[in-house]
Amino acid sequence: MGGKFGTFGASGRLLTARFTLAMLQRPPQLLAFDADDTLWPNQPHFDHVEREMCAILAHCGDADTIGRHLYQVQRHHMHLYGYGAKSLMLTMTETAIQLTGGAVTGREIQQLLDLGKRLLDFPIEPLPGVVEVLSELKRRGRRLMVLTKGDLFDQESKLARSGLGDFFDYVEIVSEKDVPTYRRVLARHGVDPAAFLMIGNSLKSDILPVLALGGQAIHVPYHTTWVHEEVPAEQLVGLDFGRVDTLADVLAYLA
Repeated sequence: MGGKFGTFGASGRLLTARFTLAMLQRPPQLLAFDADDTLWPNQPHFDHVEREMCAILAHCGDADTIGRHLYQVQRHHMHLYGYGAKSLMLTMTETAIQLTGGAVTGREIQQLLDLGKRLLDFPIEPLPGVVEVLSELKRRGRRLMVLTKGDLFDQESKLARSGLGDFFDYVEIVSEKDVPTYRRVLARHGVDPAAFLMIGNSLKSDILPVLALGGQAIHVPYHTTWVHEEVPAEQLVGLDFGRVDTLADVLAYLA
């Protein structure tokens, strides 16, 4: 069937078994898809910009040192700046100011801003199989939602550039993906959590809060994960959720 069902044992190791339809708690009434790194590539563009930032600030230290400092600035200000390209532009600038003791040049700041601007208009190409999966689910009459977090303008622009917007019955762009947010979204659409299925690449944002709410989830791993989205193995112990190797495997899971 092309997929696995994940159960994390006491050691935190992923124990896998072939999934079956019986593993669904109940047929989902609403299927929600994460956007970045589930429907289209995103993190590789941010990784490239961060590498370019390290090259611009190479006189301040090696890439690991600069990267760690950027991480600390991001973590400190995430509640103010949120997620996305504009947040990265602010944190890169602040990182440069701190690492240079305020001696960063106007030229360097402009270079950092130009890097960030690239993240606001890069071409969006759906990941392999995305169009086919969405087309088939629409043919089956499924209610589909894209549920993504980040800057409203930026995420709306990405969805428009992707050409995928017409597949979705609903679009929800939120500032955070946590239990209260999912609860509000589901209440607004009149969906019981047990009849909700979230599909995405982030264990932290797409899987854990949905399971905590009593919903269902399928993890579609992506080859690179933003450090702020990483989850310690111990947080996954005892949790049951679908895991597929590619988005196309979701169709077999829902057959």
